[in-house]
Amino acid sequence: MSLEATRTNADSLRDQRLKSASGFFWLSAFYFVYCTRPEDWIRPLGLVPIAKLTAVGAILTFVLGSRQGRRRFHEVPVEAHYLLGLIGGLLLSSVLSPVWRGGAVSHTLDFSKVYIAWTLTFLLMTNMAKLRRIVFIQAFSVPIICTIAVIKGHSIPRLDGVIGGIYSNPNDFAFAIVLSYPFCFMFLLTTRGVRKLFWLFGMFSMAAALVLTASRGGFVTLMATGIVGLWHFGVRGKRHSLIVVTGVVTVLLLTVAGGPLKKRFEAIWIDNPETRQEARASSSFEDRKYLMERALEGWAHYPLLGMGTRNFEIYSLDWHEVHMTYLEVAVEGGIVGLTLYLLFFARGFRNLHILLKRKDLTRDVQMMTWALHSSLIGFVVGALFAPEAYQYFPFFTVAYTSALFAIVRDQDAANLAAGESPGSPVRKLTSWTLPATTIPQTAPLSPSAK
Repeated sequence: MSLEATRTNADSLRDQRLKSASGFFWLSAFYFVYCTRPEDWIRPLGLVPIAKLTAVGAILTFVLGSRQGRRRFHEVPVEAHYLLGLIGGLLLSSVLSPVWRGGAVSHTLDFSKVYIAWTLTFLLMTNMAKLRRIVFIQAFSVPIICTIAVIKGHSIPRLDGVIGGIYSNPNDFAFAIVLSYPFCFMFLLTTRGVRKLFWLFGMFSMAAALVLTASRGGFVTLMATGIVGLWHFGVRGKRHSLIVVTGVVTVLLLTVAGGPLKKRFEAIWIDNPETRQEARASSSFEDRKYLMERALEGWAHYPLLGMGTRNFEIYSLDWHEVHMTYLEVAVEGGIVGLTLYLLFFARGFRNLHILLKRKDLTRDVQMMTWALHSSLIGFVVGALFAPEAYQYFPFFTVAYTSALFAIVRDQDAANLAAGESPGSPVRKLTSWTLPATTIPQTAPLSPSAK
């Protein structure tokens, strides 16, 4: 090969890597804008559609860039097809909706953006460094939001409306906090020095904000996430002091600022509330019972496809969502939507189940697996008490599991191709349709995957 041809190839490879890096930059920018909502606390940014701009930038650079440094579309896992099917089913139910077709279609198209973000996340997260960076953006953003919310809204009941978007509703805010907690815990245990202090302060701020929201569903979700997280990081990770410290901090927070939360729980059993706060909590509980009964009635009327995205609020005659994610999906997407929804999240658990059985994972991969498992368990439990069908965070979590699974699978294949001895009978590790590849069960990861 001539010197000129060599230079041409080198220049082409450099351009390809720059384009790939550009796509990852815009994807990171999208996550940052979605998670931090800078337009809510930097007013001039509210005039600019920065979320749409970052999303468009990520898509354009990805489509127009080269394939260097990313996966191919045929490698997209089954869970992505379930998500696309869910969106298609919701769109069909919205078009045929007996309640409000225009609004349902608009809400479905808005929700469909999660598929673009999900697919880009999977295709661009080709190594642990990139995956950790995206997870870091979410984990870093939520403590910042919590600190701002506590400072701005400490006198506002339940921090209602202090921050916009996904953080405006107290229950949604609490849900976002809890789902991000395991990632903060992971970074706390894997960093040193000043950065460890940041994570300690951030997690305390998150706990304070969670208590101030007085969200009963958020607290139950925290219990589920906390138990699984402490099992992984504390018991399996042999950090038993974490269990004691976590228990002490929880008791202190509930003692100092847990009054509203305690009263909201007590209101479930109080027949004659005496204070306004108790009356509101009791009324909220009764409203949720009514909404669940109304949702079951609506599902019985439209069992196959449901009544369309976000249409239950109109059908309920109360203009509120049913506070149970699975019932929300069932009444608005029917049996078809609920089935695809459950299959989608089941794939996330399957990815983690296979990884949790591995005994040869690196520390970073193991810690990420534990954090994802804790967050996903928290979502499954919390979804029983909150209307979170269309929030992006749970879908992002499944995207992280798929990307992590693919990273381990690819490294196993690379190790096998390099002639490393598997050490035990090989088995197929892939969980979606790919060219047949046998993967070693105990092949160690190379330094490039760390």
